[in-house]
Amino acid sequence: QVQLVESGGGLVQPGGSLRLSCAASVTIARFHAMAWYRQAPGKQRELVARVFGSGNTYYADSVKGRFIISKNTAQDTLYLQMNNLKPEDTAVYYCNADYPGNSWGQGTQVTVSS
Repeated sequence: QVQLVESGGGLVQPGGSLRLSCAASVTIARFHAMAWYRQAPGKQRELVARVFGSGNTYYADSVKGRFIISKNTAQDTLYLQMNNLKPEDTAVYYCNADYPGNSWGQGTQVTVSS
């Protein structure tokens, strides 16, 4: 079972930036895909962004142009650069790996508030 550990969450003001990291316990070079999901209180978990093994990316409409997903295969780490954050981005953010099994991290809290 692949272990994933997220970090980088915190409290930020609207318009601010954060970078989330997800460190994997094994090499990520051959993963089918890795992704970031988020879950706000009282809402279902939703896909935020995904990067495929090919390098292609997908973004939810709500974050297009503000968030950037990337991976560093040398460091076995997935990133999510979040810019121009809005209060509605407040959620617990989870890392997910599809390899072809599937693993989740424990989540990291992001709070956007003035």
